[in-house]
Amino acid sequence: RKTRVAKRRDMGAILGIPIAAKPASLPPAVRALPARHKASRGTAFDVFISHAYEDKAAFVNPLAQALIANGLNVWYDDLSLKVGDSLRRKIDDGLSRSRYGIVVLSPSFFAKEWPKKELDGLVAKESDGEKVILPVWHLIDRAGVLSYSPTLADRFAVSSSKGIDHVVAE
Repeated sequence: RKTRVAKRRDMGAILGIPIAAKPASLPPAVRALPARHKASRGTAFDVFISHAYEDKAAFVNPLAQALIANGLNVWYDDLSLKVGDSLRRKIDDGLSRSRYGIVVLSPSFFAKEWPKKELDGLVAKESDGEKVILPVWHLIDRAGVLSYSPTLADRFAVSSSKGIDHVVAE
């Protein structure tokens, strides 16, 4: 894994793509997650990131980079999809093999069908009572979420307005 990460950093430098360094300000507990936070048997990913395209550049890309920098195995469309892949099949595979789903709730999220389908898949995974959905409120507050989904507004969420480091730590 370290070799792959080093190769990506080298390639990023060659192409002039900035690669975020591991945030030093995160608490040690986040930088070195205990084994219980690693993907369990039968899963390939610690988290699946569900989001709307409009939130990608400003928030979701940096979030995915920070999660990866902190040692999490992340299913994220920009990293997991390749040309020619079946979108539905790859998303279903990512959802089924992820322990948790980070759902970036925003006005754009609620306006799109694909993110809502991903949310439906995560809700189905919670049918046995295990917490799977980890909501992040982005450019929206509780009242905004409540107007779209009362059941999601009832969940404890972290707000992107507190910054990437805070979201990752939570």
